[in-house]
Amino acid sequence: MPRRSRIHDTLLFIALLSSAMALGGALAHLFELPNKIALPQEEYFIVQQVYRGWDRLGWLLLVELASIVAVAVLSRRDPRLFRPLLAAALLLLAAQAVFWTFTFPVNVATDNWTAVPEGWERLRARWEYSHAVGALFQLLVVASLILAALRR
Repeated sequence: MPRRSRIHDTLLFIALLSSAMALGGALAHLFELPNKIALPQEEYFIVQQVYRGWDRLGWLLLVELASIVAVAVLSRRDPRLFRPLLAAALLLLAAQAVFWTFTFPVNVATDNWTAVPEGWERLRARWEYSHAVGALFQLLVVASLILAALRR
């Protein structure tokens, strides 16, 4: 196997693995939504503490984005591979745009769910549903990468 092909395969593997790992956290948010959205304030704020430390997943997202971009650059001359890889990168950026625009400001407003601001129910809905949208984007990232891998 030529060296370039091994590098390509390694980067695609890293992109798939990191994206699958990120999808795990994203789906956790999506699947917990129906059980959490109607919890009373005290219970909701207690449950939210399970997410302490999840900010460390940011490093995983950097690996995910870097590996997707790297394998897309290597695939730029092959549209059958490049298109789903470009889609994966754009979908990941869309997921991040949702997070930084809708989710993160709620984390700040609630001091990571340790302070109860006025209108916390509206903030809860914004936090939960923005995570759900992000999870759907992340699922599409993984699907795009699988499509690229199958085409490879």
